[in-house]
Amino acid sequence: MNVRRRLIPAAAITAVTALGLGTLTACSGDKANAAGNGTFEVVASFYPMAFLAEQIGGGHVHVTSLTSPGQEPHDLEISPKQIAQLQDSDAVLYLKNLQPSVDDAVAQSPVKTKIDAASLTTLEEHGNEVGGHAAAHDTHTGAESGGKDPHLWLDPVRYAQVAQGVGAAFEKADPKNAADYKKNTAALVKRLNDLDQQFKAGLAHTKNKVFITTHAAFGYLAERYGLTEEAINGLDPESEPSAARVKDLETMAKADGVSTVFYETLVSDKTAKTIAGDAGLKTDVLDPIEGITAKSRGKDYFSVQEANLKALQQALGAK
Repeated sequence: MNVRRRLIPAAAITAVTALGLGTLTACSGDKANAAGNGTFEVVASFYPMAFLAEQIGGGHVHVTSLTSPGQEPHDLEISPKQIAQLQDSDAVLYLKNLQPSVDDAVAQSPVKTKIDAASLTTLEEHGNEVGGHAAAHDTHTGAESGGKDPHLWLDPVRYAQVAQGVGAAFEKADPKNAADYKKNTAALVKRLNDLDQQFKAGLAHTKNKVFITTHAAFGYLAERYGLTEEAINGLDPESEPSAARVKDLETMAKADGVSTVFYETLVSDKTAKTIAGDAGLKTDVLDPIEGITAKSRGKDYFSVQEANLKALQQALGAK
């Protein structure tokens, strides 16, 4: 993944210690109170991980997300206060290689239960062209070779695999509530399986199969449902597209009958609208669900995914 490696400076770790017993004791006190109420303290790296923890944990867990609503998760720089929260938690749920500062904090944390979502399913190498149709574009001058794609939650099947792993980890770490974790996990997996069927049926018969996005977040979804994602940027939303890539996309859009350039809620839409304007295309939102804000087309993972399905159906000419 084309994300700059950000190590947590030693000063940040020192700062946690320098916060003194006052801050850390307060955190410990909060945990002690929570423990007295039977609450399992979970720190999640960003929204898709927090959503899993909340759905599986139910009333038995208290979930703290390191990434604030509206914050681009790739850009997260973990703070000394968050490091303290992490150290005082019962479990941490994160996605390795998506947020380097979180990876560093987890590696240095004494937390016993560390759940890496990436280890609970399979990850693939994706560039800015993903899907069956992309194989015909191997001469594209602007294509990226890419890296391990972390955006697994946008594929309901992979997300369900992760949910099962998280449920098992919760059962092991908090055995007194294992029965409820198992029940909640089964219910969540069923909803994800139902969502998979919605996408499968909804995208089975479309006029075309190619869609353009701002960054390569939808590769797993494209592969799952027989589509091709053509991304302006690669796996890193902060990267800038080359002139060759922009020209290539405009040519491809015309050849493949692409109607829409999709942009995201947490990243600037400037590039998408520029390319769409130059190529005479429409724009619309396809949400990678990295965070829920007032601009999101839904209040949770499922409602936003359903909005994504409708947007794809319209753009691809679903029959």
